[in-house]
Amino acid sequence: MASFPTETLNLPPPINGQDSTSHNEPLQNADDEQIQPSIPQSTDDVTTTAAEKRKREDVATEGPQSESAEPSPSPSLHPLHKTSLCSYFRKVGTCCHGRTCRYAHGEEELRIRPDNTWDPTSERAKKARKLEDGDKCEAKEDAVEEVMMTEAVVDGDGDGDQDVELSKCLVHLPRKWHSDNLKKFLADHGILYKSAKKKKGMTVGFVKFESVEQLKNAVEELEGISIGNKTLKVANVVPRSFDKNIKSPMTLSGNAKQASESAVPGELAEAHASSNGHEDGNGNDEGLAGDGSGLKVKSARDVVTPLAHMSYSDQLEHKKNSIAQMLKKLTRNARKACPNGVSLPEWIMKSREIGGLPCKLEGILGSPLVNGYRNKCEFSVGYSLQAKPTVGFMLGNFREGVTAVEEPVDCPNVSEIACKYASIFQEFLQQSDLPVWNRFKNSGFWRQLTVREGRTPGKPLDVENLEVNISEVMLIVQVSSATFDDAVVNSEFERLAKAFAAGATASSPSLPLTALVIQDHQGVSNVAPADAPLRLLSIPKADGEPEESNDVVEARIHDSISNLRFCISPTAFFQVNTLAAEKLYSLGGDWADLGPDTLLFDVCCGTGTIGLTLAHRVGMVIGIEMNASAVSDAHRNAEINGIKNCRFVCAKAEDVMGSLLKDYLNPLWEEDEHASEGSNKEITIAEEKDSSRDNVPENEGCSGQDPENDIADSNCPEGSGKEPQSQLQKDCTSEGNSLAQPFKNVVAIVDPPRGGLHPTVIKILRTHARLQRLVYISCNPETLVANAIELCTPSPDKIEKNKDNRGWRNMSSAGLARHRAKSMPISKPFQPVKAMAVDLFPHTSHCEMVMLLERTYPAFADD
Repeated sequence: MASFPTETLNLPPPINGQDSTSHNEPLQNADDEQIQPSIPQSTDDVTTTAAEKRKREDVATEGPQSESAEPSPSPSLHPLHKTSLCSYFRKVGTCCHGRTCRYAHGEEELRIRPDNTWDPTSERAKKARKLEDGDKCEAKEDAVEEVMMTEAVVDGDGDGDQDVELSKCLVHLPRKWHSDNLKKFLADHGILYKSAKKKKGMTVGFVKFESVEQLKNAVEELEGISIGNKTLKVANVVPRSFDKNIKSPMTLSGNAKQASESAVPGELAEAHASSNGHEDGNGNDEGLAGDGSGLKVKSARDVVTPLAHMSYSDQLEHKKNSIAQMLKKLTRNARKACPNGVSLPEWIMKSREIGGLPCKLEGILGSPLVNGYRNKCEFSVGYSLQAKPTVGFMLGNFREGVTAVEEPVDCPNVSEIACKYASIFQEFLQQSDLPVWNRFKNSGFWRQLTVREGRTPGKPLDVENLEVNISEVMLIVQVSSATFDDAVVNSEFERLAKAFAAGATASSPSLPLTALVIQDHQGVSNVAPADAPLRLLSIPKADGEPEESNDVVEARIHDSISNLRFCISPTAFFQVNTLAAEKLYSLGGDWADLGPDTLLFDVCCGTGTIGLTLAHRVGMVIGIEMNASAVSDAHRNAEINGIKNCRFVCAKAEDVMGSLLKDYLNPLWEEDEHASEGSNKEITIAEEKDSSRDNVPENEGCSGQDPENDIADSNCPEGSGKEPQSQLQKDCTSEGNSLAQPFKNVVAIVDPPRGGLHPTVIKILRTHARLQRLVYISCNPETLVANAIELCTPSPDKIEKNKDNRGWRNMSSAGLARHRAKSMPISKPFQPVKAMAVDLFPHTSHCEMVMLLERTYPAFADD
C-alpha cells in the first residue's frame, strides 16, 4: 500500500455548521457526487481524484485509529467528522474508502453535529421530527380543552345548573358518526350515562350523566382513548340558552356590547374578553366539573384577523416568507414528478442558486389601505356566549362544536359602515318574531347579512374618513322561509326595510343605502347556490312607503378600478380590496407583455375586471365565467365603459376553453405536427371526462375566492350554482373583430377560486402550442403550486394512464398533481419566470400571488 504524506490538508472553516469541503446538502443524491472507486496514486502525481483527497485527509487525521472498528471522537478530528451519512454508501451499499471515509456508513457510526442536530436523512433525525410533530399535534389537541364549546345538542331535557355540571363534551370523534354511533361507543366501553348526542359532520359529541360518580368514572375511562389516528379528549360543555329562553328584548348601545348582568341558566359564568375589550360575566372561573380549569375564548379579532397584533411591515415580511416556503414546494415536487429518463428542466437545476425557489420572488406589494379595506363583509347570524342574538363572526369552526358569534366592532379589516349595518340588524333581531338560525337543528329563519359597498368614482381617498368615499351600499339578508307563514314573513320584511332605512338616516353622518335584497336559502350551511331566489325589497322613503317590488334587475351597486366603472350584482365576485386590486391587475398586465396583436383569455373572469382593465392594451379579450349574473354584469360593464373588443362566455372553463382556442387560432396558422397532435388531444379532453376529473371535487365557480371568509360556515364561493349555459353567443364585440383577426400573441390570465384550476383546463392550457405566456393570479398559493407542477413538469416519453385512483382523497394537493402529471399529454412544459405577492388582505394570513409562466416553440419564433 502506498504511503501518504504526514501533513494534513488545510480545511476551510465550516460555514453555518456545515463542512464546506464536503456535502453542502445532506440530501444530495449519490449521482451528484460522482465518486468512483480508484487505485491510490503516487503523491507525485499532479492530479488526484476527489475521492483520493478525501481518503488522504481522513487517514492523516485519524492516524492509527483508522483501523479500529469504532473510531472514537478525537480533538484532532474535524468537527463535522462522521456527522453526515455517506450518500454513496447509502445508495450503493459500499464505499471505496471504507473506514477511512469521513462520512458515516450507517446509523451506528453517525455522530451528532456541533449544533446538536443529526443528519436530516438519518433515522434519528426522522424520529426527532416525528416526535416534534407529535408534540405539536398533542399541543394542538390539548388546546381543545381551552376551546369553548358553546352549546350542547339539547331538546329541552333539562336546563338547571345540575345538568350543566353533569355534562361533558367528547372531542375528536369521527365526523361520520351520529348519535347512535356515539351511544354504541359508550356502551362498548361500559360507560353509564343519561343522554348522548352527536350531529353528523361534527367532531364533537355531548354526553350528560346521572351523577357525579358516573361523570368521574367516564372521564377516567374515556380520556386518552384512541379512535383511528385521533386521541379522544374530554372537554367542558359551555352551553347557552336557545331563543326559547329569551323572554325580553335586549338593546345595544352604539357598536359596543353592554356587560351582561348575569349568566343565563345553564351557562358557565366565566369572564372572557369581548370584542370591545371589556369583560362579560361574573368573573367566576370555576370549571363545570369543579376542577378549576379556566377556558380561554378567542375573540372575533383573533379569529378573523390573526395578524392584527403585528405591525404592517412585519405582516408583509411574514407573508413574504410564507410565500417563499410555499414556492420551494414547487421545485421539490416538480423534481419528484420529472419522469425517469427525462432531463430535469433548467429552472430546477438553477433553483439552488436562488435558495431552492423555482423562480425569483420579486417581493410583496402592500395594500394602499390597511384598515377598513373590505368592500364586502358576510356576517353570520347566531347567538353570543351570553345568549344574545348577534350579527358578526363565528368564534370557531362548526365541526368542532363552536357556534358562538361575536360582533365585528374590533376587527380592523371591517369598515365602519359594515359594522353599523350589522348593529342595526342585530338590534332588529332582538325584537323579531322569527327565530335566528340554529346550526344544530338546521332550523330557524334569519341566517346571514352581507354588506357590499361601492366607492365614489374619481374621488381622492380620505384615509382618515373612509365613509365619505362610499357612495353606494347593498344589503343582502339570507333567510330560510320554507316553514314559515307568508303573511308573517312579509310583515317581517316590511319591518326590516323600515329598520334599515331608519338606522341609515339616524346615523351621523347618514349611511348610503342603495338596495336591500333577500336571499332565500334552504341548505344546511350558509353556502348558497348562485340560483338561490333573490327578492328586492323597496326601501321606505321619507314621503311614504312604496309597495314591495320583486324586480331584481336593478339590485346592483357600482365600484371603480383603474378609472373604469363596474356594475356589481348581489352574488357576483368582486375583489374585496378595490385599491389593492388595482395594483394586482396592473402587475398582471405588465407581466403578460400585451400588445395590439394579443389575444387575451381571461379565465374565471367574474364581472370582467381583469379583461376590461387591460382591454385597451390588447387586440381582443375572451372572458370565461360560469356565474350567469357575473357574465351579465361583465356585458353591462363593457357597455358602461364603451369597451367593444371583449367577448364574455357563460360556461365552465373546462367545457369551452378548448373549443375557443380552436376557433380563434387553428384556422389562422398551419401548425406543425407536434402542435396538431396537442390540438387533437385538447378536443378529446374537452369532449371526454378524464379520469383525473373524477379525482377532484368540482369547483363550484370561477369566482368564489375570498380567503378571509373561510373561518365560518356563512362564507361561500360566490360563483357556485347551477349548471351554466354552454352557448357561446353571449358576447360583446366590435364589428371589426372577427375570428379571422390575426393574433400573433396569445396570453392567458387565470384567476381561479381557492380550489385552483380544473384538471381539464390545465391540460388544455398545457397542450395548446399557441399559448406561450400564462399569468397565474391566485388567492391560494398552495393550489397555484399544485397547478404549476402539472404545467411545468416535463411530459413522459410514454404517457401513463392513471388506472388506480384509489386513495387520491388522502393525497396532498401537490401529491395529486404529481400523480396527474404522469398522464399529461406530450407537450412542452411552461417554466416559472418570476413571482410576486400582493397583499389584498391585511391583518390576515392570506395574500394573493402572481406568477408568470412562459414557454417558446421554435416553430413560432418568427410570428
